Order: sequence, then structure tokens, then C-alpha cells
Amino acid sequence: MSLEKNPPVKLPNEPAITPQIVAEHGLSPDEYQRVLAIMGRTPTMVELGIFSAMWSEHCSYKSSKVWLKKLPTSAPWVIQGPGENAGVIDIGDGQAAIFKMESHNHPSYIEPYQGAATGVGGILRDVFTMGARPVANLNALRFGDPSHPKTRHLVSGVVAGIGGYGNCMGIPTVGGETNFHPAYNGNILVNAMTVGIAPTDRIFYAAAAGVGNPLVYVGSKTGRDGIHGATMSSTEFNEDSESKRPTVQVGDPFVEKLLLEACLELMATDAIVAIQDMGAAGLTSSSFEMAAKGGLGVVVELDKVPMRETGMNPYELMLSESQERMLIVLKPGREELARKIFEKWELDFAVIGRLTDTERMVLSWHGDIVGDIPIPPLVTEAPVYERPWTPTPLPAVLDAAKVPAPKDWNASLLALIGSPDLASKAWIWHQYDHLIMGNTAIRPQDGDAALVRVPGGHKGLAMTSDCTPRYVQAHPETGGRQAVAEAWRNITAVGAKPLAVTDNMNFGNPQKPEIMGQFAGAITGMAEACKVLDFPVVSGNVSLYNETEGRPILPTPTIGAVGVIEDIAKAVGSRLCKAGLGLVLVGETRGWLGQSIYLREACGREEGAPPPVDLAVERRNGDFVRDQILQGRVAACHDLSDGGLLVALAEMAIAGGTGLEIRLPASSVAPHAFLYGEDQARYVLASGSADEVLEAARAAGVPAVLLGYSGGDSLVVRDLLTLKLADIREAHEAWLPAYMNATE
Repeated sequence: MSLEKNPPVKLPNEPAITPQIVAEHGLSPDEYQRVLAIMGRTPTMVELGIFSAMWSEHCSYKSSKVWLKKLPTSAPWVIQGPGENAGVIDIGDGQAAIFKMESHNHPSYIEPYQGAATGVGGILRDVFTMGARPVANLNALRFGDPSHPKTRHLVSGVVAGIGGYGNCMGIPTVGGETNFHPAYNGNILVNAMTVGIAPTDRIFYAAAAGVGNPLVYVGSKTGRDGIHGATMSSTEFNEDSESKRPTVQVGDPFVEKLLLEACLELMATDAIVAIQDMGAAGLTSSSFEMAAKGGLGVVVELDKVPMRETGMNPYELMLSESQERMLIVLKPGREELARKIFEKWELDFAVIGRLTDTERMVLSWHGDIVGDIPIPPLVTEAPVYERPWTPTPLPAVLDAAKVPAPKDWNASLLALIGSPDLASKAWIWHQYDHLIMGNTAIRPQDGDAALVRVPGGHKGLAMTSDCTPRYVQAHPETGGRQAVAEAWRNITAVGAKPLAVTDNMNFGNPQKPEIMGQFAGAITGMAEACKVLDFPVVSGNVSLYNETEGRPILPTPTIGAVGVIEDIAKAVGSRLCKAGLGLVLVGETRGWLGQSIYLREACGREEGAPPPVDLAVERRNGDFVRDQILQGRVAACHDLSDGGLLVALAEMAIAGGTGLEIRLPASSVAPHAFLYGEDQARYVLASGSADEVLEAARAAGVPAVLLGYSGGDSLVVRDLLTLKLADIREAHEAWLPAYMNATE
């Protein structure tokens, strides 16, 4: 008898579906009524679990979908935008860059090592499942107040988890950012990004095709780890969150390395029809998404799934988020070819089902049907909410004259550059292997973006991760605009052409109008910036309900970005390595101190409007800077962001071991606002051809001024400040190791 025609049966000891069980699965009463309407009957437990996972915020984007559609996603160089495992862009010469960023926030707070490690593993699979060999990882980390009793433990575990997984995989971790703020005390953020390279004619997709084609499970065995992971990531934290530790997955990077090589070997044949990694919601999401994208049905024989624990049932098998697993649709007759490859790499291989023309997901267990769900309504009838939202008003502009100047200029710079947000993060990235594979051209802290050589030529991929959450909190639209603009600047500052964005939207509870207003505002600002800067969004992730006991995180729309430079020899970093270079400030300085690091660290205030972002000016200034770099007139470049001009100069000097002396130009801007203001669209260029740069700037209508020259062993601002580089470096490098080594 055909499996599809047997009625679903209840498993032994299966509980009755009650309102309490529905609520435990994260479904509202209205959503459960939709389930009943689709099914025409009460679902079995495994069916309820599937609806719960697929309609979770994490998987369905039900609160964010209407806003995400406002983002620009296409350009002539975009091969694949949002909707697949990762975004794909054409980088020329028959090559594509494939990349994405995803969050693993809730798991990393509950179990920091495994939460962060499996976040890295998951984003790696998203990239290599499309046929790319990963070439670089990045991450964006946000932790709570350093004085909070859990912060040190969380930093230690997360960093160890990221390093442990990436290092074992043999993939360099080349960039990222780390911030601290009390708003993250109960809900840290761990955003992981991977970039890979593939031939443009060998990209693999997830849409299933071919009725009767075999459905194959490969990789690790399935255990009970990660069950309800997607649902857990779609709720706020509370005092019971520690009890959710069992929903955190456990990763094995050595197995994932084998899986990567086995998949790439199989991809070199003609055996694959479609491939999908098992990420959030595991076998449920992978099988459902493949069938839905192909307009087909699927039969899954769950008793054939490789299991590592005894007594597992269909519910656990469908919802487990065990790591290092893939689902593949093969061409008929290619099973033995594929089996030999995966067994050679000592991985599990099992044919667990087949494609059908029914557009139904049918689950069998030792011959009995335990689930039978129509696939199209799971998509078309999925809840999509236009949540009520209230805009965040733009705060009043802060008058710089009402912000006190430093009483001791030397002490002010040392305090800022040694503060948690600006202090050196070398303690972190020294735990990551950032040079493995031998293609890292610009290392962490040596440039505004990381730069990785594309194997086989002179081309380089620039990549970065950026967001300034305090700006977004103050005014989401401006903050969203600035996050994109800063990523664009950082790619530009190494000489590369920015091409595309992946985003990670980390926000609080979308059912609160003020939080939904933050999301709406950030998307609006991001969309504007992406359009003006020709910087489309090709992939991304939304992480909502980042709250603890009703206290939300700072709204954090993290921007990951990728760009290309045709000749890596023309790229520049931010290190000031030579005396006698002219220091040219590009862009207009008005002395914007609202929401600045100076205001927070030196004055203990977080207030005012964030710096405005003029996107046309960003485009003009950035295109000018990139052109000067490619013409060979620039020895080092650094964009101006947190801490303003003085912090940027200090970072350039201590990174390259060369001092500098500048004089402030004639200006109506007060010295402390000129040096610490965070006006946008600005860069410092170190040039041996400063006169030519200034002449080119005049011709292009770009504000530029010569500040001074490099040389010596001190940082000197004439009439204000003189500091030995050794003292600045000590302040910059001391805080994080001292903090992590403290015993209290």
C-alpha cells in the first residue's frame, strides 16, 4: 500500500494536544486555529512540532517579512539574493563570492562555548552547501557591562567556541567587532559570518526536483541536542532560561571538516539535484524547504535516519538540531557513487525518502504514517504580521559648547583608547587562526576591512562587520543608514569596491510598538543607504525577542559587507609605518558630539542626536578616496568612526609604530569637538603625495585639509597634547587582558 494513503497514527504515550501544549510550542491560539484549518483535524505531536518550528519567528520571519521587502536586493553583479542558504555575487573571472551572516544569540548566552561554536558551524554549512569553499570567517560580538558577574564568563566561552570551531576547520577568522554595554547583560549577541568562493557555473541550490528522486541524509548521526532550538530563539529570556540548556546544540568541527570535503567532492560530479544543510529546525526545515521550493512532495522514512541515541521518536528526529548534517536530493542511480564518497570520509549516509508529486510531507515510522502535512499552506497560510509600531523621534541636537573639554588632554586620550569598546581586541583575535590557508593580506587591526587573496590570481576580497548600536537606539533610521555607510567606508578604505551586504537584525520583542518602530526605522535607513551606495542586500538573518525580563538589547542591525579589489598589491591598510607622510583629513568636520564615545566615556552621558549621514557625500568622498588609493597616492587610510579624529590617528600610529604631529586647522569648531567629534563620511589618508591628493580633492569638490606629518615616537597635537606611542599602546592593549585575567 502507498505510504501516502495510510492515515496518521498516534505514537505510544503521545499526549493529547491541549492549549498548554500548544502554548509550549510557541503558537498563539489564532495560529493554532490556522493549523486546524489546514489539517482538517487535530495534528499529531510531530505535526504540531513541525508547525511550531516552521512558524517560529526564527524560521518564518512573520514579524519582519513586510519590512524586509523594502531592502534593495538586486544589481548586475548579484547572482542570488535573499531566499537561499546564502547570497551570491559575481566577482569576475568566472568566480563568485558566497556569504551570509547569522545569529546564535540565545544559545551562546545559555552555553557560550557550544552556542558560539555551533553558530560558526551553521554559517559555514550555509556557505559550502552552495558549492563554495569557505575562505574566511568574521564575527560581531556584543557583551554586557564588564562589571556584570556573567560577562567575563561569557566572553571567555564565546571566544573559545568561535576559535575552537573555526581553527579546527582550518578557516581563518579575519575580522569582526566586539562591544560592551549594560543593555546586553542578559542577552548577548553572537553574529557569525562566512565568505566562500565558488565557480559561477557550479553553484548549488535547495529547490528539489524530479519525482521519485532519492532523498539522502549525510553527515553526523542525529541526537537529542537542539530540540526546540528555533522556538527557543523566538522567545524572550526569563529566570528559567538556564533550564533551556538542553536546546543548545553540540558541535564537532572535525566532523564538519570531513563533511565539507565530502560535499565538495560530490559536487564535482553530476550527482546532486539539490542540497540543503540542516540548521534551525533540523530535518523539518531542510526537507520542507527543499520540497516547497521545488513545488513537490516528500516522503521521509524516519526509522532510516542515523541515530546516536536509543529510543528516539519521530518528534525528536524531526526537531533535533544536531550539527554537521546535510540533506541531498540525488539523481536516480547515483546513490552508490555518493555513498562511497561519504563512507570514504567516515560519515553517515542513508537514503531516507523520496520526492513525490503530492505536495505533501509524509512521515513514516516503521511503516506507520505519523505525519501527513500539505506543504503549500504551510507557506501560504503562515502568519505574517504587520505589527503596530511607533517611530523613535529624533533627539535634540547636542550643543558641543555644552560638552566640557578635557581638563587633561593626555589623560582623555588614554582613557578613551583604553575603554572597553576602543581597547585592543588582540586578546580575542589571537585565539583565532587568522593566517591559515595563507591568503590573509590584511589582518585584524591592520586595516578597516580584512582582505583575503582570491586563490589563483591577484584579486582580493575585502570584508567587514559594522554597526553602532548607540546610534540606532537614539534614532533607528539614522543608525541604520550609518551602519551601512560605515561598512561601505571600511571596504573603501582598503581600496576595494563595495559590492553587497548581508545583515543580521538583532532587536527586542516585536510585539512592543516601540521595538517594532526601531526595526522599521533601521530598515528604512538601511534601504536608503543601500540604494544610494549601490550596495544590495543579498542575504541575512533576523533575531528578535532579544530581551530578558522585559529589558531589550540595544537595537543592533549588524552589517556584513564584501567588496573586491582587482589587484591586491594596490590595497592599503591603516598602519602608519613611515615618517614624512602627509596626513590628509578628507570630509567636513562639524564637531558632532551627540552619542559620541567621548560623551559617554569622558562625561558619563548618552544623549543627543547621532551624527547625520549624508549619503551623497558618503558616495562622493568614498569614491574619491578609493580612486586615490588605486592611483598609488595613499600609503595608509583609516575611516573616522568611534572616537573621531584623535582616536583614528592614535590607532594608525600605534599600529604602525610611527608617531605624528598635527596642527588643528583654522576652524570655528572647538578643539575637543574637532578631535573627538564623530562626523560621518571622513577618512585620514597618509600620503607621500599629499599635494597631489589635495589638488585632486579640490578638483572633485571634496573637502580635504593637510593636518601634519608622520614621524617620531610620539603623537603630538600642537598646543594641546603630547604622548609617547609606548604610553598610548600600553593603555590600548592593557584593558582586555587585565579584565580577562582578573580573579574577581
